[in-house]
Amino acid sequence: MTELFFITLIAGLILFGGEIFVPGGVLGILGGCSLVAAMIIAIQVFDTWGPYIALGIFFLAAASVVAWIKFFPGSSIGRKMTLLKDGAGFDSAQPGLGSFAGKRGLTSVACRPAGFAVIDGQRVDVVTEGGMIAADTEVEVVEIEGNRVVVRRVQT
Repeated sequence: MTELFFITLIAGLILFGGEIFVPGGVLGILGGCSLVAAMIIAIQVFDTWGPYIALGIFFLAAASVVAWIKFFPGSSIGRKMTLLKDGAGFDSAQPGLGSFAGKRGLTSVACRPAGFAVIDGQRVDVVTEGGMIAADTEVEVVEIEGNRVVVRRVQT
C-alpha cells in the first residue's frame, strides 16, 4: 500500500506540473485528484504521521499554486508563454491598406469571390463584390474595411 501512496503522489505531481505545458485543465484536475488520493492513502497507511503527511501535501500543493500564479507570469518563461498586455492597443487591420482606396490593379488569380490582385506593385488579398473575376482582369478598389479589400471589375 506504501507503493500506491508514492505512485499516486508522483503521478499527481507530474500531472499537476504537466498542466503548465498542456493547458485546458484536464491534467490539473487529474493531478489534483491523484494528490487527494495520495492524502487519503497516507492517512490509511501511515498511522501516526498520515494526517501530517496529508496536510503537508495539501499545503505544499496550495503554496505551489499560489506561487505559480504570483511569480510565473513575471518569469522569463512566463513572459514568453503569456500575453502581458490587455490588448487595448492591438490593431487587427493590416497597416497601409487605406492607401489602396480607389486604385486600380490586376488580378493575379481568379477571384471566386476571394483571390489576389497586384495593386501598386503589391500583392493584396481581395474580395469581389459578389461575382467571379477571371485572372489578369483589371479591377478597382471600391471599399476597404479592416483587412477586407473589396474590388470590382473595371468596365472598359
